[in-house]
Amino acid sequence: MKVAAIPSGVPVPAGQHLVVDLFSQFDDNGHGAVGGVIPHIVRGERLRPSARAWDFAAISMAVVAADEGCPRVGSADGWTRQIELTVCVADSNFWTGQAAYIARMLAFLTGDIWTLSFVGGGLQPAPDKNAVLRPENVVCLLSGGLDSLIGAINLVSAGWKPLFVSQVAKGDKAHQRAFACAISPGSLHLQMNHNARMPHTSERSQRARSMGFFGFAVLAATSLQSYDAGQRVQLLIPENGYISVNVPLTPLRRGSLSTRTTHPHFLSMLQELFNVAGLRIDIANPYQLKTKGEMLKECLDQVKLKQLATLSTSCGRFARSGFRQCGRCVPCLVRRAAFEEWGGGDGTKYRFDDLGKPGPRYRDFDDVRSMAVAVRVLKSTGLKGWVGGALNSVALTDRANLSAVAERGLREIERFLSAQGAL
Repeated sequence: MKVAAIPSGVPVPAGQHLVVDLFSQFDDNGHGAVGGVIPHIVRGERLRPSARAWDFAAISMAVVAADEGCPRVGSADGWTRQIELTVCVADSNFWTGQAAYIARMLAFLTGDIWTLSFVGGGLQPAPDKNAVLRPENVVCLLSGGLDSLIGAINLVSAGWKPLFVSQVAKGDKAHQRAFACAISPGSLHLQMNHNARMPHTSERSQRARSMGFFGFAVLAATSLQSYDAGQRVQLLIPENGYISVNVPLTPLRRGSLSTRTTHPHFLSMLQELFNVAGLRIDIANPYQLKTKGEMLKECLDQVKLKQLATLSTSCGRFARSGFRQCGRCVPCLVRRAAFEEWGGGDGTKYRFDDLGKPGPRYRDFDDVRSMAVAVRVLKSTGLKGWVGGALNSVALTDRANLSAVAERGLREIERFLSAQGAL
C-alpha cells in the first residue's frame, strides 16, 4: 500500500491508497488522521520541543498510522505487508538520507517491507513566547504497567526528578495519573495519544505502537532545561528483560509474531538514528537483564510498590477483556508469575483466574499452551534448544546474559504454571 501522512493543506502526492491527515483530527473526509491533539497538548503545557523533535514525532505518527491503516489480511502470506510511506517533514533533505536506515529499523519492528520518502512543508509550530523550559532531569516512560511503575519508583528513590510520558490507552489513564502523583507529584506528567483513526477497519496487530511512545518522549526530552543547555538527556524505558528479548515460545511465533517493541536490537537502531539526527537523547533500559520477578523483589521502595502494584495493567487483551486483565495472555502470565516470585501479594482480579481448569478458555488457551510447550522444550533440549537462533544477531553484544535472563524468566513462569496445575 502507498500511504501519505501529510498535514491538512499540503498537496497530496499522486497515486496514494491511503492519505492520513498528520497532526489533525479525524473528520470523515475519506482520509485517516493521526496526532491531532499533540500540538494542543504541547502548547497547553508551554513546551518548546526542537525542530528535529517535531520531525521525528511526525515520522512516528506516520508509522503508527500506516501500521494501523494497512491490513495484513491482504498480504501474500497473511502477515508481511509492503508499505510505501511518504511523510511530510520540515527537513526533507536530512530525512531522505536516513530513509533506507529507518526502513530497516521498521522492518525489524513490524516484520514488513517498508519504503520511506519525505516531502517538505512539515509542521513546525511557531515558538510559544510563554514557553517554559522544564526543570526535570530525566524522561521516563510511564505506561501504567508494572515495569514502568517500578522504574519510576526507583528513579525517584535514587534522587532523580523525572518527566513522565504516557501513551494513553483506554482504561489506563486514571492509573497513569495516580502513579505519577504518588511517585513524584511535582513532576510534569505528559499524557498523549496518537488518536489514529482510519476510514476503514484498522489493523489490530499494531507492531509499531511503540513508535508513538518514542515520538512523545522526544518532544518531552528536547523541552528540558538541560537539553537546551547542550546536555544529553536520558530516556528511560523500564522493561523486564524476558519481555524485552521476547524469545518466541514456539516455532509458530518466530519473527515479528513475537512483539519487538523494546527489543535491544531495535532500541540500539533507534539510538543510532537519534545520534545521526543530532538528538541528544540516550535510551536506557536499566532492567534489560532482570526478570519481572527480580524487578519486584529489588524495587527500592517496597512500601510504595505494595500500595500501587495491583493497580498496574499488564494485560495484552485488556480492552478485549472488558477492561479487566484476562490472566491468561503472555503479559498476564509473566505478571502473575512475577507476583508469585515476589511474594508481595497479587490482588488483581483476573477474568480467567484458575488456569488449572481444563478446556480452551483456561489450561488449553493458546498462550498458556505455548508457555507450557516452551517450558517442556527448555527441560528436554536445554536453553540453546529453546532459544535457537533468536539471539544470534551480531548486533547483540551481550547474548549470554540475554539468554540467561530469558531462561530465568521462563523458569518463573514454569513455577507459576506448575502451582496452577497447568503443566
